[in-house]
Amino acid sequence: MTVPVFEEYEPAIDCACAGCALRRRSAARALPVRRGGRPAARRALVLATAAGVVLSCGAAGAAAAAGHHGHAPHADGGADPEPATPQGEKGPLRGVGASGPPSAGSAVRTTTRAEIMDRARRWVAAKVPYSMGKYWSDGYRQDCSGYVSMAWNLGTNEWTGSLAAYGTRIARADLEPGDILLFHNPADPSEGSHVTIFGGWTDSARTHYIAYEQARPRTRKQSTPMAYWNNSSRYVAYRYKGVTGGSPGSGSSTAFPGAGRFGPGTANEYVTELGKLLVQRGGKRFYAVGPGPVWSAADQRATRAFQRAQGWQGKEADGIPGPHTWRLLTGGGGRDIPAAGADGSPNTAVAFPGRGYFKPGQSNSHVDRLGKQLVKKGYGKHYVSGPDPRWTEADRRNVEAFQRAQGWRGGEADGYPGPETWRRLFA
Repeated sequence: MTVPVFEEYEPAIDCACAGCALRRRSAARALPVRRGGRPAARRALVLATAAGVVLSCGAAGAAAAAGHHGHAPHADGGADPEPATPQGEKGPLRGVGASGPPSAGSAVRTTTRAEIMDRARRWVAAKVPYSMGKYWSDGYRQDCSGYVSMAWNLGTNEWTGSLAAYGTRIARADLEPGDILLFHNPADPSEGSHVTIFGGWTDSARTHYIAYEQARPRTRKQSTPMAYWNNSSRYVAYRYKGVTGGSPGSGSSTAFPGAGRFGPGTANEYVTELGKLLVQRGGKRFYAVGPGPVWSAADQRATRAFQRAQGWQGKEADGIPGPHTWRLLTGGGGRDIPAAGADGSPNTAVAFPGRGYFKPGQSNSHVDRLGKQLVKKGYGKHYVSGPDPRWTEADRRNVEAFQRAQGWRGGEADGYPGPETWRRLFA
């Protein structure tokens, strides 16, 4: 058998393909003087790299009068320290989600902060790949300005040079979830222009915030220095002109109805709204059914989880929403509820749903969750496929193996989960 030989190649200076551009960048960085590199050669390679990038960008989007943009290093780990993130030009929606562009002179569409943040989270959850030439199923272009156009529900694909027309300039101190931080470089739109969605402060000193942004390789949400990793002083804060509900800067689309609307024995539309907001913020696992108008233990557990996600303890995390909890939920601010066990603590938040969900003929999300946890704990050897929502003999045998590992025998290891099996499995 002949072993293939891989040879280094010398990228052409005028080749616009991504491979040659990457190779030129790598070669430029690999010639430090202390290792025998020659400064003149290094400068030549850097110039060649720059020329290649310009050629590449020109080939990719010369028709875009808006140009392109690149932005700064991120704490992503493993990413290109200077990722090229060009943007497309202003244009209509495209693809399945496309609709006709708004008519000239039409009023801006109205929306709430909660709706803006909900749309922003959908792309984060879907891990939408970055692209200046592709359009997601909702018709919006998969770059930074297309992402904001989608979150603000503009009905068109804007670019960094046109987004400001849809907003009102505000002070950074007045930023609320759903506002944006925009840097457009009119002298050279391809140099640094970028936009992020403000998702809330991460510290009392307001040095960092949660940025929702579309950047390589996909939509992301991460703690970011105010206002960005580079060109920080040149970012301008804007609030969408069509935001409705709440006083300016309050971040609340609905006034707090009062503590008496929540807690044991209450039943009203605000309890339903609370539950829906909690589900959007990561609390779906607490609800076997609902949310609904009747206050339940699920509402209290989910509320407590959200409060603890903000770092609150004691009475501040009692599971009953107060004005601050309500403001964060309705305004899309604060931190989301972490995934089960993601905070490193024992997962006691997943309450046992009841024995009736685990028996032949049953098919539900609790069975699926049970199976996945069994696999995670190393007790999934009886699955030929799955796990999935349908209860099978494989589920029972895996549960039995877990119960026997606890030292249980007889009826205590029958393969059907009870409260103690559930608690230990998810702890």
